[in-house]
Amino acid sequence: MINGWKTVVCGISGGVDSAVAAILLRKTGYNVLGLYMRNWDIADENGFCAAETDFEDAQYTCDKLKIPLHQVNFVKEYWNNVFSSFLQDYQKGLTPNPDILCNRHIKFDAFLKHALGKLGADAIATGHYARVGRGPENLRRSQPDPRVKLLSSVDSVKDQTFFLSQISQESLQKSLFPVGNLPKKEVREIACSHGLEKIARKKESMGICFIGSRNFSSFIKEYVVPCPGNFVDVETGKIVGQHQGIHFWTLGQRTNLGGHSYAYFVAEINPNNQDIIVAPGTHHAALFRDSFITDKPHWIHSEPEFNEGVATVSFRFQHIHPLVTCHIQRSNDDKYTVTLEKPLRAICPGQYAVFYKDEECLGSAKILTVNPSYWRQNKQNPIDPTKDFL
Repeated sequence: MINGWKTVVCGISGGVDSAVAAILLRKTGYNVLGLYMRNWDIADENGFCAAETDFEDAQYTCDKLKIPLHQVNFVKEYWNNVFSSFLQDYQKGLTPNPDILCNRHIKFDAFLKHALGKLGADAIATGHYARVGRGPENLRRSQPDPRVKLLSSVDSVKDQTFFLSQISQESLQKSLFPVGNLPKKEVREIACSHGLEKIARKKESMGICFIGSRNFSSFIKEYVVPCPGNFVDVETGKIVGQHQGIHFWTLGQRTNLGGHSYAYFVAEINPNNQDIIVAPGTHHAALFRDSFITDKPHWIHSEPEFNEGVATVSFRFQHIHPLVTCHIQRSNDDKYTVTLEKPLRAICPGQYAVFYKDEECLGSAKILTVNPSYWRQNKQNPIDPTKDFL
């Protein structure tokens, strides 16, 4: 047990990961309380509300494990801090990541405050695949450093540190990730061994954080007024089609424009005139960039070492992508330039650049603008078009 903690509130989502997190906490000797967060209560286009089913599964889990389940409503907080920003970014032609914001503002802020303040807990736990680094070197210091590091999970495929890259140091110090040392297969086996076969077989949640999988076009048009514009060929400057709004599109996405001998992919989005610049072919140079500008990074433990104003770390902007070496250069206006050693396809403003050093997730920064593509720089395609791209 850590720091003499006795009571831990475990977020119970109705899924297998949070269920096994609770099992492992109880085995360690903690007094475990379950807490279900209700953050979205609107039915989908088929009249189905996942929150109701998930709560039933959360209650089923806690009944099986014989731990109390509490419920808290964060619908207002989710709307104000996550969903509103999500809509605003799409209207600006950006590609947001609501999962990162949800962890920052809801799971590791509102949830943490409720658990510690209302339920009298010493810490919280979730089913995220991540680890907290509490180094033994601190025990040898006369004044131990209370800071902790966010480390990648043992299961590299399931690792979720990407989505945790904006949480605060204060929150991380009070957080536990019990399944971070286990592969997913073993997590399912543990659930089954505790009579939770039903939960172990449940399909993993997908889609927008707490909202779930939706028909995105149908979903987003409920909240954003359509603003038609043109698809413009990046090579010829000619209009090759029309669209119903830039909020339906993101960089790298296939447009499915008919009447052409090749497929077009979104290369640039212009929110000022609603033009979407498209490139012919999935490997076109207009889709690749090797540098971009971010806001000031949020460093979870401490910032990396900057030598002559430049830090060399690893980077990804989607959690499924392999890490790429990058160089971060800071300026006097709290904006940072990130230069990649390998160009990547469809880096989108609005997304987060997440930085790593070995197994540590250092933190992240929101991508503000991307620098000119290889096409605009008059460079050749950066990859062999016969091979897969990142």
